Amino acid sequence: MSSIPDGARRLVRRTPLVYAPALGCWLKLESLQATGSFKLRGAALKLARLDAAARARGVVAASAGNHGLGLAYAARALGVPATVIVSRGAAQVKREGIARLGAEVRVSTGDYAEAEAEARALAEATGRTFVSPFDDEDVIDGNGAWLAEELAASHARLRNVVVPVGGGGLAGGLGRALAPRGVAVVGVQPAANRAMHESFALGRALTRYDGAATLAEGLEGPVAERTYALCRAHLADIVLVDEEELLAAIAFAYRALGLLVEPSAAVVLAAARAGRVELEDDTVLVITGANVDGALVDRALAAHPP
Repeated sequence: MSSIPDGARRLVRRTPLVYAPALGCWLKLESLQATGSFKLRGAALKLARLDAAARARGVVAASAGNHGLGLAYAARALGVPATVIVSRGAAQVKREGIARLGAEVRVSTGDYAEAEAEARALAEATGRTFVSPFDDEDVIDGNGAWLAEELAASHARLRNVVVPVGGGGLAGGLGRALAPRGVAVVGVQPAANRAMHESFALGRALTRYDGAATLAEGLEGPVAERTYALCRAHLADIVLVDEEELLAAIAFAYRALGLLVEPSAAVVLAAARAGRVELEDDTVLVITGANVDGALVDRALAAHPP
């Protein structure tokens, strides 16, 4: 990837890579970013690369929550006005966090696709920059290639990376950076809402997609032509997990790993526990976020007692 401006680098933590004996593989804890999610990387890089005039006008984003948190955090640090339109399914903890960081928060009456349409319209009407959570080269560079550099530097024998897939920016960016190094990148999606998986099956990008509701609200919605092409070219596979497996994975993370893991991140743990991905000393699961409502954790623990 091209160089990372200092303005972005100072905002993003180099997160730990830790071994999980309960799984027999490694965990990349992006859940320990300042905003509790990897999304800070792409948002920080995008804003740091904007010119002074674009920064002064401000930015607009649509988000299921974590991209909005990352954008709000970076915007506050870099002095950029920000408005985030969140989908109606966005977790309350994420909505409150975005507002607390100083961004204007608007709640869409619809899902992510509707929130994005509203955000793009607002950006066009006001002359502000729309910042996509996945369909943007700077965001893909930040979320994918930047993370890939850390993974490759931290694990000399890295051969497999397992990552959640929503719109495909993270997975596509990781795949583009790691596949040429002989690293297989495997994506995981909720079976209820699996636009990229279905895009693979159809051989075309589902840029409009109406899936079912899922606990992993951050992975809902369509893909982009750009991210579909990246994932199609560079991902080794995409596997699916169901909603009960997601709940069990959240409880497992809390009890066995000592981690708060949101559903959109728990998909990789669910796939690992179900035997759908390879677990070896050369495998890393990317734990993408920790922003989960306490009530959902309680529900998971109650549904899956020790």
